[in-house]
Amino acid sequence: MASQADCKGRLFVISGPSGVGKGTVVAEVLKRLPNLKRAVTYTTRKPRQGEEQGKDYHFVTREEFERLKEQGAFLEWAEVYGNFYGSPRDEVEQILSSGHDAVLVLDVQGALAVKRQIPEAVLIFLKPPSLEELRRRLEARGTDPPEVIERRLAKAQWEMEQASEFDHIVLNDRLEDAVEELVKLIEKGG
Repeated sequence: MASQADCKGRLFVISGPSGVGKGTVVAEVLKRLPNLKRAVTYTTRKPRQGEEQGKDYHFVTREEFERLKEQGAFLEWAEVYGNFYGSPRDEVEQILSSGHDAVLVLDVQGALAVKRQIPEAVLIFLKPPSLEELRRRLEARGTDPPEVIERRLAKAQWEMEQASEFDHIVLNDRLEDAVEELVKLIEKGG
């Protein structure tokens, strides 16, 4: 029987439109799956209420992000709504080589870029019940002015059209149902 160190973990990428609840769902999934570790994305955006440095994101300056990008520190990176986001290559590799499964929480563009770099990654698209519900969630979040919400909804239309590129689609209508479905997918290895 192989030891834990001999077994490489699987990479799961959770994606979906802005406001669909990716962070909330993944936080619940992480509580239930001790072998699953989140690789924390780097961003140049400012923290939202309640977000913690190193837990929700690595919040860095544009200059620091550029330096990391030039060093090849990211599996993928993108500019989204005027802010940069990047997936930490070393952190993902460390999680996987330790025998744990890794999860990245990314936008659709980032998820598809990771799949090009790591074809065995399991992409899971978190789908909102409707665009109207997505609008309600974005407005309730209270972090964006109306014009930014409109840009996010316009992009969400394109993102939802990309769902067929993903290995699995999970509806996030009821939090508990979405969490249960994700837990089952990850437990069976995608």
